Amino acid sequence: MNILVCRTDKLGDFITALPCIYALKKHNPSNKIIVCIAPLNKSLALSCEFIDEVVIDNEQSIWSLASKLRSLKIDASITLFSNTRIAFAQALALIPKRIAPATKIAQIFYTHRVIQRRSEVKMAEFEYNLELTKTLFADIDLSYKKPLLEFGDAKEIYKIFCINNDIEKEVIAFHVGFGGSSDANWNLDEYEELIHAVLIENRYQVVLTFGPDEKELYEEMQNRFMNYNVVCYFSQESINYFAKLISNFKLFVSTSTGTYHLASLVGTPTMTFFADTLFASSKRWKGIGDEKLQQNFMIPLKNKEILFQKVLNLLKKI
Repeated sequence: MNILVCRTDKLGDFITALPCIYALKKHNPSNKIIVCIAPLNKSLALSCEFIDEVVIDNEQSIWSLASKLRSLKIDASITLFSNTRIAFAQALALIPKRIAPATKIAQIFYTHRVIQRRSEVKMAEFEYNLELTKTLFADIDLSYKKPLLEFGDAKEIYKIFCINNDIEKEVIAFHVGFGGSSDANWNLDEYEELIHAVLIENRYQVVLTFGPDEKELYEEMQNRFMNYNVVCYFSQESINYFAKLISNFKLFVSTSTGTYHLASLVGTPTMTFFADTLFASSKRWKGIGDEKLQQNFMIPLKNKEILFQKVLNLLKKI
């Protein structure tokens, strides 16, 4: 059976789709699992042994996308987050069974519309994604391995990174930037205080990580810590390289953004900050990894000093 899974948004969103994709492959290894994703997630998708083929949605015409999908002779599709363009392309591709949440006008193009009411946040995003697979296979086992993604050369990549940066201790990483659905974070002064709490204890090496679109932030934090033993890593390699690197870290500290989901995917312990709203909460956006490795905190709009002190004390005791 050829099964298409569509999730064409950002890195963190795509990672929440991976348990669902894994479950579909595990249910019947002879199933051919095809994903339709955004260009930035291509390298990560290709590294997943439970994904057989990757279709990139690079905003080509609906007709071009539909033609590509039709050529793959897809038997069923599951669209985890829909828009009219993706929905119409699947209808044009004549996919006989098309499953999606019953939301937005796009739902008219699907043959099976599943009422989920994700805004009520009765489960996490990745759990809603898993639930959709039951429409295709009622008896599907929704369990998946943790960590879900492992790399055979991750330790070698990390060893070289440590040599190049004179790192001799375990690493606590801070990713101070944010994007995607995240709308809560500490400011740079507050992060600076949290980082100093780790530096004072002198038990771990601090690494600050930055994405390829965060050059100004990278330079700002370099200036703040120019007189301290802090490694500032400006990522210009692939998402896969970054995943291999952070899979070796002792702890990854960040707001709820794509890099946090990546850390959870590869089994890294996380300390993560969320907005104090149900929509953006850890209840909805918890990582797909082992929950025992996740420390999640919701930053209140007011009187956040108490939480900040709690986080500060926790970092001192690690």
